[in-house]
Amino acid sequence: MSALALLGLVGTGVAAYWSVPPAPFDVAEVAETLPRQPGQDPVPGSHGVAAAIRIGETLLGKPGGFLYNDRLPPGALLDNTPSWECGTLMALRDYTRALRNDFSRSQTQSIENTDVKQADLRFAIDPKSWALPEAETEYALGIDALEQYLAHLTKGDDPNAQFFARADNLAAYLAVVEKRLGNFGVRLTSSVSDSDLAAVIAMPVPDEDPATRNDLAPTRTDWDQIDNVFYCARGYGWAILHLTQTIERDFSRVLEAKRGETSMQQIIRDLKGATKPMASPIVLNGDGYGILANHSLVLASYIAKANAALMDLRILLQEG
Repeated sequence: MSALALLGLVGTGVAAYWSVPPAPFDVAEVAETLPRQPGQDPVPGSHGVAAAIRIGETLLGKPGGFLYNDRLPPGALLDNTPSWECGTLMALRDYTRALRNDFSRSQTQSIENTDVKQADLRFAIDPKSWALPEAETEYALGIDALEQYLAHLTKGDDPNAQFFARADNLAAYLAVVEKRLGNFGVRLTSSVSDSDLAAVIAMPVPDEDPATRNDLAPTRTDWDQIDNVFYCARGYGWAILHLTQTIERDFSRVLEAKRGETSMQQIIRDLKGATKPMASPIVLNGDGYGILANHSLVLASYIAKANAALMDLRILLQEG
């Protein structure tokens, strides 16, 4: 075997290894590592911040590291894993922005926490940036900022490091997630050539006025972007799965008061379905009852169900 063939074989093996998405982690185990007084429950908000930190660490520390800004092979030749990273980073940004604007502030005119502000700014760096600044370095600094905030939150030694688990704060965050899932659902169903089949799994639109509804079909997803959209949605779902599991803990009193536990459990159950391991090494795009599966529609169905339950929960928080 020539050196070139051996190099190609090794590169293919490394690329395949790097393309395996990380498995979900146990938020309960993460909660066990949180500092607290003996016999005391973790403070509200600590579950979500700790999970956000673990999501960021997974993004940077998985096999191959952060691949989105790679300029050399094999990372530069991959697209599925960078797409997964893009979706995961999107979810991390959404949570950190909600933490900065809502969860860590008692009211609109309160002072924002500097650590959370720094985390939000660091995660906003373009993931394609590979030098001056390097995306990985900025994201690592964002993780450090979240760790500083979490330390002050759990110790209670900084009056400006607070977490306000209120219904209005949670509803504002869920509204953002709702729009993200709706966008992914439309893009996933737009990969199907059969418009009638795609319409079966239409995304619910909150407070839509039939008189102003746009019935035009969305732009068809290009064939070479189908797998990218799929893995981006999978990455977002993977991160949101963990964050919704922490919401169930951090906002337990709010969910109990609003009787939203059932909706939250439905969201988590459907997100688990959306992140199940794939048996196929490629994203198949079958049609109707044909021989091949359609992975985009399967994922879209789980996202549609999660989004419907999320919408019900948001309405309960706002009006219940």
